[in-house]
Amino acid sequence: MVAMARHLEVSQWVPFSVELVFAFFANPHNLPHLSPPKLKLRIEDVRLTPPPPRPVASDPSRRFQSIAAGVGSEILVSLVPIPWLPRLSWNTRIVEFEWFSHFTDEQVRGPFAAFRHRHGISAETRNQVPGTLVTDSIDYDLPSGIPGALAAARVWRKLEAAFAYRRQRLPEVLALAAGQAARRE
Repeated sequence: MVAMARHLEVSQWVPFSVELVFAFFANPHNLPHLSPPKLKLRIEDVRLTPPPPRPVASDPSRRFQSIAAGVGSEILVSLVPIPWLPRLSWNTRIVEFEWFSHFTDEQVRGPFAAFRHRHGISAETRNQVPGTLVTDSIDYDLPSGIPGALAAARVWRKLEAAFAYRRQRLPEVLALAAGQAARRE
């Protein structure tokens, strides 16, 4: 991978199992649930490539049935990053996938010159409560020249705001996902 000019890394611990958290993030249809409403993010198309077989958890309560985007999957979203600008399209491809550890997507076409997002998922116990540490590592480049230079600070603030929104929303949506999974058992 070519080194990119900008890097953002954020982490959040949640009191949910690695299996649930990974299943939630690996399903691209869950992305709108974690995106700020102002972005008006829509999934336009998903072309799934199956991941490797899912490891079977020894505890039946940790066996979640959900779709997952394996290596080669492509996700096309559209969003409105700035209210007065037209909706833009963003196409990404999953380039790495390891169950209950991480997956990585890269921009195929979109607003960045380059964009790579590694979603790390790891079991972590805090204060004797088992849970999961979610770590997002984003490397990106903006278009060159004046447009990229003018957008740099605004893009950084938008990314930070999106993750601040997600930090607040993630425990709520995971609680809903856990409740739905428990009803399916």
